[in-house]
Amino acid sequence: MTVQRTLVRGGHVLSMDPAIGELPSGDVLVEDGVITAVAPDLGEVDAELIDATGHIIAPGLIDTHRHTWQTQLRALCADWVLADYFYGIRLAVSPAYTAADVHLGNLLGAVDALESGVTTILDFSHCNNTPDHGDAAVTGLRDAGIRAVFGYGFFDSSPMAPQHFPDHGARLADFARIAETHFSSDSGLLTLGVALNEMGLVPLSATAAEVRAARERQALIVAHTGCVWSMPSGIRELDAAGLLGPDQVHVHCNTLSDEEWQLLARAGAKVSISVETELNMGMGRPVFAACERHGLAPTLSCDIISLNSGDLFSQLRQGLGFKRWADTEADNLAGRDPERVTTTAVEALRWATVNAAEAIGLGHRIGSLTPGKQADLIVVGGPGTSQHPHVDAAGTLLFQTSTSDVRTVLVAGRAVKRDGVMTGVDLPRLLADADVSADQVLARVRAAVPVLPPTPPGSFDAVLALVAANLAA
Repeated sequence: MTVQRTLVRGGHVLSMDPAIGELPSGDVLVEDGVITAVAPDLGEVDAELIDATGHIIAPGLIDTHRHTWQTQLRALCADWVLADYFYGIRLAVSPAYTAADVHLGNLLGAVDALESGVTTILDFSHCNNTPDHGDAAVTGLRDAGIRAVFGYGFFDSSPMAPQHFPDHGARLADFARIAETHFSSDSGLLTLGVALNEMGLVPLSATAAEVRAARERQALIVAHTGCVWSMPSGIRELDAAGLLGPDQVHVHCNTLSDEEWQLLARAGAKVSISVETELNMGMGRPVFAACERHGLAPTLSCDIISLNSGDLFSQLRQGLGFKRWADTEADNLAGRDPERVTTTAVEALRWATVNAAEAIGLGHRIGSLTPGKQADLIVVGGPGTSQHPHVDAAGTLLFQTSTSDVRTVLVAGRAVKRDGVMTGVDLPRLLADADVSADQVLARVRAAVPVLPPTPPGSFDAVLALVAANLAA
């Protein structure tokens, strides 16, 4: 049997593996999609050559929470707060999506991620309005060639639209169908997850059924947690019911009390921070300090492409900037100057590599350039002015890199981007389809909803009584 070899040669290697470290000039050998050697000079090898001279070689970035289906509505939420997002996207836009729109959103969103060096996403898929929508979401990811955890969402499309699923049991059955149809093995690029209903929007007994369904299939669990200040987070109720665990990624967590953080830490749960969304939508401080206090490893997400870019470098920049500011604010207010930064660029890069891989249960496969792991890697550099010179490789990645500087991207050893050009995708056609889809979706929305977003007075206060009752149910 012929072994397919690729040698990525002569780049500045940021391995994120403490045993290998950082190599100012190094080679990475890939055989049949797996990293087999990383060294300063591997000599002559019979392999396809990727010349990384003058470039940085690093692990592919990992996004731990992305609503990929929304990609063709890019920046719709530019001036919305969180309540506007809930009433606008979740209740008005979601029911206007056809299965074809979901497929296109996931395909374009995954291509967008890959182009910017994000090789893995945790896709929080909460537009599964019908079985066809769920199938389309999975197929969109698969067609793009990205590595992803598909987080099947149990969310009803909207009380403003007819429901395909008559009850929660029917949704559980559809999840089982998706699992059996698309996830008979976990050895491929796509693995199975569950995106829980927000705590309190359904009875606690329904949440427990969703958790059980996930654990019966060893599926990762992802949940929006503690992001609405006027509502309880549900963490205490989850803990009391024995539902917290290390197989969960809790997203946002801005409103959590110290006691609730202790419960998450004790359960070994993971945390995803959506810096750009949280700062722009008034959700509160990104929770780097709370993670640090309680020994939880932060990870990052692009969240909603209907607001943010799909570029995880932007989240890294904003996250590191926010954390450094927050760490020194007390000194500044007391008239003192900091003597050193509290978090380095390399430490921040862990948020989107090693930490993220562990959070989504794939630390044994990805997250570092370690022999034996899958060859998900990026080569960054090229002719851009921000890439010359590479005085500090990690600093260049964090503070100087944009999508166009990501020259080559491998997923399991396959080049999905080569020399700055996406491979295997008709990008002009895909973008034209996205323009048409966006126009059609918004036309359907405006036919049903005179004003977008249709945020009522009192916004979240309107559902507070429902949440309180469901948490007790």
